[in-house]
Amino acid sequence: MITASPTVAHRRSGGLATYAWCVLAYNLAVVAWGAFVRATGSGAGCGSHWPLCNGVVVPREPAIATLIELTHRLTSGLAAVAVFLLAWLVIRARPAGDPTRRVAIAAAVLMVVEALLGAGLVLFGWVEDDASWGRVASLGLHLMNTFVLLAAIALTAWRLSGGAPNRWRTGTRESTLVALTLGMMLAVGVTGAMTALGDTLFPSASLAEGIRQDFVATSHFLVRLRVIHPALALVTALVVLFSASALARRRPSRPTVALARLTRILVILQVVGGFANLALLAPTWMQLVHLLLADLTWLSLVLLGAAALAEDGGP
Repeated sequence: MITASPTVAHRRSGGLATYAWCVLAYNLAVVAWGAFVRATGSGAGCGSHWPLCNGVVVPREPAIATLIELTHRLTSGLAAVAVFLLAWLVIRARPAGDPTRRVAIAAAVLMVVEALLGAGLVLFGWVEDDASWGRVASLGLHLMNTFVLLAAIALTAWRLSGGAPNRWRTGTRESTLVALTLGMMLAVGVTGAMTALGDTLFPSASLAEGIRQDFVATSHFLVRLRVIHPALALVTALVVLFSASALARRRPSRPTVALARLTRILVILQVVGGFANLALLAPTWMQLVHLLLADLTWLSLVLLGAAALAEDGGP
């Protein structure tokens, strides 16, 4: 039997790792465009039809909202194809039982769930000006699934790049810190999605008016929920800053220290971005910047956890 030389195998592995990182970057762009769809109220651009757009494959003379929503659907479809291809390539390249296989397959499954959640928003009419609890719950689930999907893709790329397998050490401080920070980041993400929806549906004329509305009993529940996000975000930022430093001290491998430093920088930028978003009354462009920083902070924290829990201390 003819086998590939170590050099050829190494090149293939490097090429697959590069592809995985590109898939991650592309999915970040798709997530940002999805937020743009919500911020511009274009979620109903294709009506209540899915996967068709206004009952057809290619609408004639589409409105701007239709173009925005249709673009999101097309780019999301390409993202799904890219993730499925990544999973297939990893299955072919890695032996059975390899942990890289599991995270790549998990990414493919999560992509299917992502598509179903997006379809549900359209089919149930939880788009445009809808402010129901159903939309809020669906957005929360959508956000959590998106975060976990990005984590699965990132871990696939990480391991293809030489990252060591992880070992969950139940009861250890490292595992506790990783679980605590990831859980708090998910909670911040969910409350952030609710806050962004409230800012979109119920914009304020000024910062003072927005703060006043947050504490008025007759305000919509999405408005009154807005105060939760910044408070939780500040607490989470402090916990993540402490945890990143603690993980770097306890597992002082080169990648752990580097990722801890990157995580701290991103957390500080995210807090500054949050205050800027609040002060500027959440314009669309700032919402996208804030979301991108949140995604990058989440991914940095995921990879920090992977490095800190690596069996040999990291690649």
